[in-house]
Amino acid sequence: MVTLHHLNQSRSKRIIWMLEELGIEYQLVTYQRDPVTRRAPEALRAINPLGRSPVIEDDGLVICESGAIIDYLVSRYGADTLAPPAQTPAHARYVQWLHFAEGTAAFPLIALYLLSADNSQKCFLGGFAREQMTDVLTLANNELADKTYLLGDQFTGADVLNSFVFEKISETRGLSEYPHLESYMQRILARPAAQKADALEREHDQDLS
Repeated sequence: MVTLHHLNQSRSKRIIWMLEELGIEYQLVTYQRDPVTRRAPEALRAINPLGRSPVIEDDGLVICESGAIIDYLVSRYGADTLAPPAQTPAHARYVQWLHFAEGTAAFPLIALYLLSADNSQKCFLGGFAREQMTDVLTLANNELADKTYLLGDQFTGADVLNSFVFEKISETRGLSEYPHLESYMQRILARPAAQKADALEREHDQDLS
């Protein structure tokens, strides 16, 4: 059985979503951020020395990093339904979107979040991150102009992995300037597995405000 070490208000909600999509049995071990520092508790370092989430355990194997976890879970438990066939052009695009989520899309979001904590978004990095975010949103919006999902008609792990950035942007500033992306997010967040993940996140969340 898969064990997910889940930190509240973190990117690990996507892993709950993925596990629900796969329909496999799993155990949720939850951790709460420190309300002052917003850091994970030291207890999480027992499973991941960096003290970060998500982390999964499966048959003695410990895996960190959201993209690696999604790739592992889909490959082992849902390759026939949640990823295109291996060694096809569609699969190559799938892998590209997996890396896009944490490699390109996450950077401007995280940079702007950290800068906002110090009220310093007017610095060079703030302007650069905003430009990068516009590029990311424009690319995704154009990609979805004639597609149901990032890979076309097939919902995949790439949709789950990329959801974090777009969901956070939607919560803070909306996506009305990007109508294809906005419709896409409404569509995928309405999936039963996404709704279940959201409910479990709220159930185990400690308000940090």
